[in-house]
Amino acid sequence: MSVPAPRDAAPPGQPKKAATAAWIGSALEYYDFFIYGSAAALIFPEIFFDESDPATATLLSLATFGVAYAARPVGAFFLGHIGDRLGRKKIMVFTLVLMGVSTFLIGCLPTRAQVGTLAPVLLVLCRVLQGISAAGEQASANSMTLEHAPPDRRGFFTSFTLSGTQGGQLLATLVFLPVAALPEEHLLSWGWRVPFWLSVVVAVVGWVIRRKLDETPAFAQQAATEGVAKMPLAVLARDHWADVLRVIGGALIASVSTIFTVWALAYATSDSVGMSRTAMLWVGALANVVALAAIPLWATLSDRLGRRPVYLIGAVGSAVTMFLYLWAISSGSYPLTFLTGILAFGVVYSAANGVWPAFYGEMFATRVRLSGVAIGTQIGFAVAGFAVTFAAQIAGPDGDDWFAVALFTAALCVPPVIAALSARETHRVPTEELGERARREAAQPDTVTA
Repeated sequence: MSVPAPRDAAPPGQPKKAATAAWIGSALEYYDFFIYGSAAALIFPEIFFDESDPATATLLSLATFGVAYAARPVGAFFLGHIGDRLGRKKIMVFTLVLMGVSTFLIGCLPTRAQVGTLAPVLLVLCRVLQGISAAGEQASANSMTLEHAPPDRRGFFTSFTLSGTQGGQLLATLVFLPVAALPEEHLLSWGWRVPFWLSVVVAVVGWVIRRKLDETPAFAQQAATEGVAKMPLAVLARDHWADVLRVIGGALIASVSTIFTVWALAYATSDSVGMSRTAMLWVGALANVVALAAIPLWATLSDRLGRRPVYLIGAVGSAVTMFLYLWAISSGSYPLTFLTGILAFGVVYSAANGVWPAFYGEMFATRVRLSGVAIGTQIGFAVAGFAVTFAAQIAGPDGDDWFAVALFTAALCVPPVIAALSARETHRVPTEELGERARREAAQPDTVTA
């Protein structure tokens, strides 16, 4: 079945340029996010919190990881509104600069030994800025790539947003490997700061690329014909509330990522298991290398078979393979941990991770797409971010009840499965008709001519 071409096709080369810009920006966003996650698990309990109570210090450090996720819904409401009113490009440039600055500042912060309780306060403030930035980054990048992509390859092109996420996570891991190998004295004094300072390089590269990117044909056509929505959030609540709920439920799949990259790292390197920091960082690095290849393959498959079946493979499979991965860590076997980690995170989780940018974005009409994806994902991601904190409590006083954590993670995979089963299949719907069914079933929109 052929797919009709959109009325206003993207200029030659723009789909690739948009995908590249999305990849670079997402790589920076999640390089910053995951160096924070690694530091929160391995470093920050000792330099920002009370060393006399290591268990509480670790719990508080992991809670600061979740703080950014709590800030993300706030940023999503604000940046989603702006992006649907003024365009995708402006948000993509703003979020890149904000993330680069806030991450660099983390590397400049004084420690608890230097300024007392002011240190964790400043850490949380910078983390909030990171969360606000991330709230608009993925949604704007998803909208930009989806609206520039050929209709029959939207899954493939939007997957570059998540390939960038994995690339950023891989980069963060590779940067942290030599840092984690430093002598303890150097690691805790200046070594941990270096990965945060290096974010400036990626930010500059991304800023140069994004400044040259054109606005999407779909947004330009919407603004020129019907006009943009005066209040995108009101239109979203009226016409697309069910899809927002689906995206919120679907976004809980990110719990698999946060448990894998943060809690499992802390568990594996704890006294109860005793694996080395370097070995566990290599598990994450190799899993992300595999994910870089798996994500576009799963996305391409979704362009042929549909979004729902591929997404469901990832959601159901992740619930199962998390048990295998945490069991492998508990056994203390490095070969088993490497194999199950690559299977769980590199292959299976990539099915859902690579498809959701297209799957969620295709639920919404152009005039509310950025708002819908941003708000839905960031509310779900907020829960996923604090999954690490909940996992630390569920794991018990010794932090070694891996089965309870795996069961908790599997439970968080149930809402994504329900969301996918209840969603419409959209992979063959023309770009200009995406989300129009919900609009036709609702009242006429309140718009303003651009």
